[in-house]
Amino acid sequence: MKAVIYSKRALRALRQHGNRAKLIREKIEQYAHDPATQANNVKQLTGNDGALRLRVGDFRVVFTETDDIINVLEVGPRGSIYT
Repeated sequence: MKAVIYSKRALRALRQHGNRAKLIREKIEQYAHDPATQANNVKQLTGNDGALRLRVGDFRVVFTETDDIINVLEVGPRGSIYT
């Protein structure tokens, strides 16, 4: 299982979206435990140096990944996360 590290920006966004935060954290933990469970919801972002995005309903989680760490950079609604 990979360790999950949240940036300050991601933690602030999770606090703002408290009603969805639990589901978002669960999906991130599922991916950290077994990436194959969320394979359909994870895609490489173009032009963003190795960043990936995880789809959780209408929310997106932007993160980077190494062999043992998932670094969550941003969390937000689909329409505003990529700007």
